Amino acid sequence: MTENEGVRLQKVLAEAGIGSRRHCEELIGEGRVTVDGKKIFRFGERVDPRSAVIHVDGKRVETRAEMRYYAINKPLGVVSTMSDERGRKSLAEYVDVPERLFHVGRLDTDTEGLILLTNDGELSHRLTHPSYGVNKTYLAEIHGPIPRDLGRRLRAGVTLDDGPAKADKFRIFDQVGKRILVEITLHEGRKHIVRRLLKEVGFPVQQLARIEFGPIKLGQLKPGTMRALTVQEVGELYKAVGL
Repeated sequence: MTENEGVRLQKVLAEAGIGSRRHCEELIGEGRVTVDGKKIFRFGERVDPRSAVIHVDGKRVETRAEMRYYAINKPLGVVSTMSDERGRKSLAEYVDVPERLFHVGRLDTDTEGLILLTNDGELSHRLTHPSYGVNKTYLAEIHGPIPRDLGRRLRAGVTLDDGPAKADKFRIFDQVGKRILVEITLHEGRKHIVRRLLKEVGFPVQQLARIEFGPIKLGQLKPGTMRALTVQEVGELYKAVGL
């Protein structure tokens, strides 16, 4: 790329949603922006937004205009795919964007909650690959009473039929009588892992919902609705998998 090719860095940052062009110039002047690993101080720097790897304050900024990132709250009874050969309800019925998107990981049909959708293949691969250990947090309804040492037992790990499994975090979220909501965080994604883990220690799951995927939170997103991730959230996802 020659000096006259490409787009000025501050314009690329502004169009990516970092802020006004003036604000982006301030970020560059303060040395908070890197391009392909090199710290940039010059306002006139030109980059190719389709190939440049840009970070602001250590977080990657997605500058490829065609990339899309969404969160969806999968309802109960819906399969975690964009189509289903058996004719069951799929995520496609709730997605109203023209781009072809891929689901990042899956949830059981009888589990609701957060699923990420994107057309960014590399990010999707890393988010679901066990070696990157991205945490997922769930709310599970179980019936008590539960022993005081349940959290310790889950964090220490139990042996399932396909090997050991453990929770990274565990806490009681809410309790009404014998109905107890527990929050459990794991970094692996084996099939039915939360249900199997809690059943193994004597507490079958009555209801289950995923409320966090890495740095992304479900928040107040209603079942069957989706939202675009913010620039900051996309940057946090990249950081979680070392991009």
